[in-house]
Amino acid sequence: MTDPVLVEVTRGGIVESVHAGAYAVVGPGGELIASAGDIDRPVFPRSAIKALQCLPAVEAGVVETYGMVDEEIALACASHNGEPDHVRVARSGLAKAGLSEQVYECGAHWPFPGEVMRAMVAAGEEAGPVHNNCSGKHAFMLALALKLGVDPRGYIKRDHPVQQTIEKLIGEMCDYDLTDTPCGIDGCSVPTWAIPLRNTALGFQRLGSGESLSETRAEAGRRIIAAVRAHPFMVAGTRRFCTDLMTAVPRAFVKTGAEGVFCATIAHADLGIALKCDDGAGRAAEAALAAVMARLDCWTDDERKKLQAMSTVTVRNWNGFETGEVRAVAI
Repeated sequence: MTDPVLVEVTRGGIVESVHAGAYAVVGPGGELIASAGDIDRPVFPRSAIKALQCLPAVEAGVVETYGMVDEEIALACASHNGEPDHVRVARSGLAKAGLSEQVYECGAHWPFPGEVMRAMVAAGEEAGPVHNNCSGKHAFMLALALKLGVDPRGYIKRDHPVQQTIEKLIGEMCDYDLTDTPCGIDGCSVPTWAIPLRNTALGFQRLGSGESLSETRAEAGRRIIAAVRAHPFMVAGTRRFCTDLMTAVPRAFVKTGAEGVFCATIAHADLGIALKCDDGAGRAAEAALAAVMARLDCWTDDERKKLQAMSTVTVRNWNGFETGEVRAVAI
């Protein structure tokens, strides 16, 4: 790979590690505003595109049919920690659709915060699929199956009507044919399609701007963004970058994905962003995304300062001693 170094990690006053990557920023009319590296190589966006996976359900009227509220919409876009409020909202969305946790096909894992997991163990509780970081997304996929009038069983399979609907919409949003691109299986067992960063950024530009979309789809996009802005905690949780950035800068919409991917939309400026760290380092992708966003001419001085602060992070050891920093460079 020939992608440029986006992030350095220092220790003892010298650079200890570097992280290369690529990013694309797309503006009105699909114009490429800024970029670095190979933005035309297909990469798996993973969970960074959960807002696009949620969009078909909102567009189809799942929110109105089942009385979903903003917390539940935000959780559908989440890779959440599995904290009690996340579990509460996931169960609420399922119950409104008349579904039980037994219909989940996402698999189970323990909540991410150690204190939450330890409390569950002490109480004799077991982790279930509702604790899965994708449980909100799966609740909306199941609700979409009901709205489409199809059997929810097997909804995670690529040939199921739910995933076919999602595949079609993502292809339209990103202006990219998904039928021939590599398709893998994500951590929660649903399909994930390889898409160039240029096209993914276009999809998020359209999500935020509504450009070239039907009014129904544009309104669904606005509803998703508004829900996430109202409930950034639902998208990730305690000590998580997505929640922290959107709390600090509410006009931003950001979403991480596994293996160093990020997507974002800046709706007030009609911009979309997609970024990938080649080595899959999440902490490097966070610093790089903050730096890419900070350089854009669409923020107040206060917003820009907050983004810049998140582009350089102090590294500390277990004693709390400062050992170095993770810092974005050449962005």
